[in-house]
Amino acid sequence: MSATAPTHDGRHPLLAAILLALVVAALNIGLWWWGNLPHGPEDWHGPISGYSVSVFQRYQNPLKQDFPSDEEIDADLKLLRRYTPRIRTYSTLENPQVYRLAEKEGLKVMAGANIDTRLINNEKELDALIALARRYPQTIHRVLVGNEVLLRGNLTVQQMEDYLDRARAAIRQPVSIAEPDFIWIKYPELVQHVDFITIHLFPFWNGVPRKDAVDAALGAYHNIRQLYPYKPVVVGEVGWPSNGDRHEYADPSVSNEAIFIRDWLNAAKAENIDYYLLEAFDQPWKENLGEGRTGAYWGTFNADRQLKFPFTGPVTEDTAWPGKALAASLLALLPMIWFARRFARFKLMGRLFFCLLIQLACGLIVWSATLPFNFYLSWVDWTMLVLLFPAQIAILAILLINGFEFTEVLWRRQWQRHAGMLRPDPPDRQPFVSIHLACYNEPPEMVIVTLDSLAALDYDNFEVLVIDNNTKNPEVWKPVEAYCEQLGKRFRFFHLEPWPGFKAGALNFGLKETDPRAEIVAVIDADYEVRGDWLATLTGYFHDPKVAVVQCPQAHREFEHNRFRRMTAWEYDGFFRIGMHHRNERNAIIQHGTMTMVRRSALEGTGGWSEWTICEDAELGLRLMHAGYELVYVDELMGKGLTPADFKAYKSQRYRWAFGAMQILKGRWDWMTKKGPLSLGQRFHFLTGWFSWFADALHLVFTLMAIYWTAGMVAFPHLFSLPMQLFLIPVIGFFFAKAIFGVVLYRARVPCGWYDTLMASLASMGLSHAIARGILHGLTQEKTSFVVTAKSRRLGGSNFAAFAPVREELLMACALLLCVIGMALSFGTRYVEGTLWMFILAAQAIPYFSAIVGAWIAHKAGDKAG
Repeated sequence: MSATAPTHDGRHPLLAAILLALVVAALNIGLWWWGNLPHGPEDWHGPISGYSVSVFQRYQNPLKQDFPSDEEIDADLKLLRRYTPRIRTYSTLENPQVYRLAEKEGLKVMAGANIDTRLINNEKELDALIALARRYPQTIHRVLVGNEVLLRGNLTVQQMEDYLDRARAAIRQPVSIAEPDFIWIKYPELVQHVDFITIHLFPFWNGVPRKDAVDAALGAYHNIRQLYPYKPVVVGEVGWPSNGDRHEYADPSVSNEAIFIRDWLNAAKAENIDYYLLEAFDQPWKENLGEGRTGAYWGTFNADRQLKFPFTGPVTEDTAWPGKALAASLLALLPMIWFARRFARFKLMGRLFFCLLIQLACGLIVWSATLPFNFYLSWVDWTMLVLLFPAQIAILAILLINGFEFTEVLWRRQWQRHAGMLRPDPPDRQPFVSIHLACYNEPPEMVIVTLDSLAALDYDNFEVLVIDNNTKNPEVWKPVEAYCEQLGKRFRFFHLEPWPGFKAGALNFGLKETDPRAEIVAVIDADYEVRGDWLATLTGYFHDPKVAVVQCPQAHREFEHNRFRRMTAWEYDGFFRIGMHHRNERNAIIQHGTMTMVRRSALEGTGGWSEWTICEDAELGLRLMHAGYELVYVDELMGKGLTPADFKAYKSQRYRWAFGAMQILKGRWDWMTKKGPLSLGQRFHFLTGWFSWFADALHLVFTLMAIYWTAGMVAFPHLFSLPMQLFLIPVIGFFFAKAIFGVVLYRARVPCGWYDTLMASLASMGLSHAIARGILHGLTQEKTSFVVTAKSRRLGGSNFAAFAPVREELLMACALLLCVIGMALSFGTRYVEGTLWMFILAAQAIPYFSAIVGAWIAHKAGDKAG
């Protein structure tokens, strides 16, 4: 191997690391500052014309008959008296003490009667309104009979005219009904039954951008004034929400609410407009009453009675941003310093990139942990948060692990541990090698090709043991036995039936039959053609007693003209060109069961091949590292085999690898988690190396949850709300980051074009469900069947049969497609959260559709080959 590269590139690596971390921390604080730049709307001085008021406290809900006390209402009215002389109410039956307490505080009240489809209740509301208007003639200075009744379609115009006429006949105060401006245009006859016109102006619900909102509201007001110049016009509701769901081009935020309201107050004062702001206090109980999450956030004061923004001076979106920015920087500071110091051998751009990634992850953690407190979350929202916050942490961990590989591969100065071919030893110094080839039901013509390549090895001291275990049909194994006899005494054939332990059991049998002279045991699969110089140029590494394994890549042949084999061949190549180099830097490669050579004494001394796991090769590599040996990775294509024959074989192989990985994880957990013979780097790779597969398992779990939640939103929207952006943005970011990392690394390291890169990505994504099942089954089960990966083409069937291996993926894809359609029909694009959710559902469907496409490609490629 080449000499170890320098561990740093300067005289003061710690100082350089600290400076780099401080620069990134400063950039983080700058980003928070930029996102919360103060806005400067015109100041407002003086009283507000009026407030519409609901006096329910933060955790009260009239729908549950939970009402405020006199003391709570009195405190609210005292607070409002400091800002306005007038308030508007919506019901005479709910909280009737408001009028008595308002009189005490000297507030004028525009009293409202709640009119809806309940005719008996309407009579009670109207009678109470008349009685209160007579009882408090100095306090109730005008009344409203109904609020947006015609907008909701609760009653007809004629019914409302009757109510209005009865109220006007019974009291002296002016009478009106509150409706949006277009209702007054649609029903001009309504004007004859009111003393003044009350309109609601909500550019937000019209999807108007905040910068154009005040002009839009004034335009609607002027239009009504021009249509009915003989009637006074009162703006009964006008405002902007501070939080919730975006509506078309209208974005709810604290700064947008502040700017709209302050601009409106100044414009209304200039034009002498009579208005009531909606509303005084945020009302969490209004969430999901037809307005989505936005309905809770129209107050100038939050539900805790704190003013959301000042009426003078600049407005800041999040006044707590300095603390959050500082917390995110401090959380990231030590990890950034450690990384920049520990990996000073990376190029500056690499260290900067990964420090930025650490800072981004810490910023997202702080943001995710604090954002919920800006919302009035229901128990359902909190439940989702509790369930998904750990998943977000896991997503960030996976992103950092993938980012570390991305950084090391792209921005290393050189590989620290690089091994190539050696000068061949003279015959008298060549270690004796015993090559073991395990077979099960393999086509004899394929095995014979492998034997011919072994017979042609340019090496003097070797033997070949062909171990056929449990092949039932003599027509399959007998020709191989006969061919071994033709090749001479160097080739020995064994047929085992019955024999336990799968491939590991066969290899353990081979160990017992190995020539006593053998110092090295080499293992290849039955479909491999090896290069003639394989042993000659690599066995020299075993002169170093620390070396226990020399591993070459798993490579493939005869794939160029078969679309399915081609996409899978390049998919395999990515790991050996990228992941194996990354792991090799810390002597933590995954040993594969083909094109590998193992020191015999180390193999036998640590217990042989493990029969308790179906990934005996990877387990052996870990065991040898634990015993203190080194494993050498030589990125030379010293042998090439066949890719899986079809998509079923391709899936079953990856399922087996995932299941076996979990067996190893459970069986060797203490080795990986406790300080011992394994180095920190080795434990890191064997714990995190399967995290991408854990991401596939998380993807399956998250997809099932998403299908359930989407069905709930479509069928029971009053119980299931749209997920908050808090849950959605990190997930979307993870999808994009993982895709970008993969494509960039492939383009940098794998010698194929864009077409093959994309097809390899398709093949990789198509395995997601199989890997997820392997991970989940491996975590919950002890054993599974060892399914040999078929390498020869199996007889095809109808086009429908092509999808038999992907039945589950087909069902998942259809379910997600129905979810997207259901969301589009139920929510459309009204809310940004709904659009983001549909995007996530579509992204979640990509692996399942990839599997379907991969199965079809395999089927058609098989037909052509046939």
